Amino acid sequence: MNANSATWQVQQAKNHFSEVIDRALTEGPQTVTRHGKPVVQVVAVGSKVRAAPRKDDGFVEFLLSIPKVEGFAELANERTSIKQIDPLGE
Repeated sequence: MNANSATWQVQQAKNHFSEVIDRALTEGPQTVTRHGKPVVQVVAVGSKVRAAPRKDDGFVEFLLSIPKVEGFAELANERTSIKQIDPLGE
C-alpha cells in the first residue's frame, strides 16, 4: 500500500487498524478490499460521507404498479395443510 492510499487489503487493515482509524479521522474514508474488491469503508463518526445512491432499476415502480387482488387478505388467512411454526427465539 502506498503512503497516500485510502485503500487497504483486509489483512493490512487488520494489522494496522489504529492507522486506518487515524486516517479516517484525518484524511477521510478508508476502503477495505477483499480479493481486490471493495467491501467496507471506515469513516469518522459524524462525517458527511454517504454511500453512493443505488441506480433506480424500476423495481419499486414495478411493485407499485401490480394490480391489487380483491379478497387476497382473506385468501392469505385461510387454513391450509401447511403447519404454522414459531420463529426461532420466540
